[in-house]
Amino acid sequence: MPQQLQLIEVLLLKEYLKVNYYTIMATIKIKQVRSKIKCPKSQKLTLAALGLRKINAIVEHEDTPAILGMVAKVKHLVQVEK
Repeated sequence: MPQQLQLIEVLLLKEYLKVNYYTIMATIKIKQVRSKIKCPKSQKLTLAALGLRKINAIVEHEDTPAILGMVAKVKHLVQVEK
């Protein structure tokens, strides 16, 4: 019985930490403002990875170095809001 209680406590603690981790992380809104036509394939794939498929589409992502690097690669096609 004590092992079951420990397992439940650990799972609850992991959920609590996960929720707090995501609430602490800042998010950014990325809006596609220009077309991806005539862009290199790598930039088209970057837009797809960000979840942008049409002009004026808006997605929200966490403010991580990976996302910021992707945004920097297609900065001429998107607009970023904090």
